[in-house]
Amino acid sequence: MANHSQFGFQDASSPIMEELVEFHDHALMVALAICSLVLYLLTLMLMEKLSSNTVDAQEVELIWTILPAIVLILLALPSLQILYMMDEIDEPDLTLKAIGHQWYWTYEYTDFKDLTFDSYMIPTTDLPLGHFRLLEVDHRVVIPMESSIRIIVTADDVLHSWAVPTLGVKTDAIPGRLNQTSFITTRPGIFYGQCSEICGANHSYMPIVVESTPLPHFENWSTLLSS
Repeated sequence: MANHSQFGFQDASSPIMEELVEFHDHALMVALAICSLVLYLLTLMLMEKLSSNTVDAQEVELIWTILPAIVLILLALPSLQILYMMDEIDEPDLTLKAIGHQWYWTYEYTDFKDLTFDSYMIPTTDLPLGHFRLLEVDHRVVIPMESSIRIIVTADDVLHSWAVPTLGVKTDAIPGRLNQTSFITTRPGIFYGQCSEICGANHSYMPIVVESTPLPHFENWSTLLSS
């Protein structure tokens, strides 16, 4: 959950999000090094007297040609690794289908019989004390902790987007098309997200709440809900 005046990311709750945060820090350090070098060279040129020593300087030209290429490689390799990790879906433990509507979500647990429900935002007037305004729903998505979850996302009417920042998940919901992604929660907790595609007048009122629980609690919940 993001806090007021927060500059960084939310605490990562999945391996993919941990990799994304590390890559962000890595890219930020590279950008800081480049800015520091450029600032140093500008200061040096302003403070020193002009000279003609760089008129014929093949070494300098070689350095400023090779150095940017090395920097791009240092950024491209971890970025490609994370992209392939995000697309990798290998024998999920649970498959969940999310269908976007104007303006609520429908969830289907395809591994269970008749386990489906709609998830609506709780109006502010009915919100229990201590819950988050515009983020709490009447039916949460409950998943087992430390299990591979595959989520299939589609839409019934217009474009939507199923996004939970702390899990590093953002998948577009397109009518007539199935998009899929996967994630693993590393700790129990309640993770909040929202539709990230402008989908109409009530776009701001279709939140996503994912509750990660230990496997025995998930089994009890699924048995109770499907009975």
